[in-house]
Amino acid sequence: MMAVLDPIPVRALAIRLIPNVSAGLAEALKLRPEQHSIGLITADNDDALYVSIDDATKMADVEVVYAHSFYAGARHSSGLLSGEIIAILAGPNPSEVSAGLNAARQYLTTQALWYSANADGSIAFFPHVIAQTGAYLSKLCSIPLGSAVAYLIAPPLEGLVAMDAALKVAAVQVVSYTAPPSETNYMGVILTGDQASCRAAAVAFQETVLEVANQPCEY
Repeated sequence: MMAVLDPIPVRALAIRLIPNVSAGLAEALKLRPEQHSIGLITADNDDALYVSIDDATKMADVEVVYAHSFYAGARHSSGLLSGEIIAILAGPNPSEVSAGLNAARQYLTTQALWYSANADGSIAFFPHVIAQTGAYLSKLCSIPLGSAVAYLIAPPLEGLVAMDAALKVAAVQVVSYTAPPSETNYMGVILTGDQASCRAAAVAFQETVLEVANQPCEY
C-alpha cells in the first residue's frame, strides 16, 4: 500500500552499447566524425531519464544526441521494453559510452525519484533539484553549464497551480516550460536561480501539489 510522499522508483527497461556504429546510422543521428560509439537506453519514466542522461554528461565524455518521449506514457507503450522514452548517448569509444550509460542508470534508480501525492499513488509528481546542470540540460535550457535548476513535473492542474506558487516564493526564472498536454499528458517547468532558491521553489511546488491532491475542489 502506497502512502503520501512514498518514492516511486523508475526502471531502465533496455540498455545497449554499439561499440562501432555503422556509417548509415551515424549519418542518421548526425554524429560527428569522432563519435564512434553510441549507447541506447529506454526507461519507464521520461523526465527521470532526462535528468539522468544530463548527469551522464558530467560523468563521462558523452553527448546526448537523441532523447524523446513516447506518446501516451509507459502503460501504453509500443512494446515491453519501450517505456516512455528513448535516449542515445554518443562518445569517442565504448569505454566512455559505457561509463555514461552506467552513470545514467545509477542516477535513474537512486536519485531521479518521483513521489506519490496521495494515498493510493494515483497522483505522482517530480520535485527534482539539480545543483549543477550538465551539458544536456544546459544546452536545452540555454543556461550556463553548472547552473542550479528545479526540474518540476506534475499532472496538468496540480502542476500549473504549483508552478505559480514556486515562482512566487523564490527568486527563480522559467527556462523551459512544457504546457499540458505533453506526450505523457503531464506539465513541466524548469526553473533556474541559485541553489537555495531552486530548493525553495521545489518545496513550494511539492507543498502545493500535495494541497491540491488533498482538497482538489476547494478554492
